[in-house]
Amino acid sequence: MNLLTAFSEHLQSLDRSPATVRGYLTDLSVFIRWLEGQGTSSLETLTAADIRFYRQHLINTSAAPQTVNRKLAAIAAFGNWAAQTGLLPANPAINIKSVGTIAQAPKWLDKKQRANLIQVVRDDLQIARLRYPRLWVLRLRDAVVVTLLLNTGLRVSELANLKTSDLLLTERKATLTVRAGKGTKQRVLPLNKDARQMLEQWLAVRPQIKDDALFIGQRGEKLKVRSVQCAVSRLAELAGLSDVTPHTCRHSFAKSLLDSGVTLEKVATLLGHESLDTTRLYVTPGEKDLEEAVGLLAEN
Repeated sequence: MNLLTAFSEHLQSLDRSPATVRGYLTDLSVFIRWLEGQGTSSLETLTAADIRFYRQHLINTSAAPQTVNRKLAAIAAFGNWAAQTGLLPANPAINIKSVGTIAQAPKWLDKKQRANLIQVVRDDLQIARLRYPRLWVLRLRDAVVVTLLLNTGLRVSELANLKTSDLLLTERKATLTVRAGKGTKQRVLPLNKDARQMLEQWLAVRPQIKDDALFIGQRGEKLKVRSVQCAVSRLAELAGLSDVTPHTCRHSFAKSLLDSGVTLEKVATLLGHESLDTTRLYVTPGEKDLEEAVGLLAEN
C-alpha cells in the first residue's frame, strides 16, 4: 500500500477532519517532491537532517511562519505514525523547532460594521420582495444564512451541512445541533431571537424536496459552500465592506461575545474549539483596537 494512503487511513481512524487529512497529504506530497530534488526519494529513510534542511529551505524562500509550521506539523504527524508502525526507528521531527510567529488577531467586523451589514441584509430582502418577487425566496435564504453566521459563529461547512432535523424550535427553546463539526464532533447551539425569527421565515417558504438539507440551492440541491461564500460577499459589498467571508462572520460572533463579557470557556464551547489557545486569538487586539488605544493619547 502507498505510504500516503496508509497514513491517510490512519488520520481518518483518529477522526481527523477531511480538510486536515487533505492538508497533511498535500504538504507531504510537496515535501516528497523536494526530497526527490535533493536525491532522497523515500520517506522510509527520512532523517532529522532532511527536515532541518527543508525547514531552512522554506525560510529561505520567504514562506510565512504559519506556512512553515503547518508543513512541519504534517511531517511531524507522519513521523509519529511511522515510528509507531515501525517504519522508522523514531520520529525524526521530534526535536525540530517551529518558526516563531507574532500572534495576529483574526479579521472581524466591529460593532458599527456588523450593524451596517445587518441593515443591508434587511434592505436587500425588502427590495427583493418589491422588485424581484421570483428571486425573493433565494434572497430570503441568503439573508437567513448571513444572520445565522453572525449569530451562531458556524463554520461555512457546518452551515451548508445543516438539516431541518437539526433544528429544535418550541415556544420555550430554540437550538440547532451541529453534526458536521470539525473532527465530526457535535455541539448544540442556542438560537437568539434574530436567528430564530429568520429561520422561521425560511422554513415557511423553503421548497419541499426529498432532501432534508436546511438550505436549498437554486436547482433544489443542498446549498454548496461556494454559494454561501457568494451570498456573504454580495451582501457585504452592498454594505461597503471588502474581503468579508463566512469566517469573518464567525470571528465577528466570537469578538462580539468576548467584548460583551462572555467568558473564554463559553465562547470556545460555542465555536467548537478543542483548545482555549485557539479562542484566545480573539483577545489579541485588532487594528481598530490599537487605533482606539493610540487615540486616547490625543484625548488626554
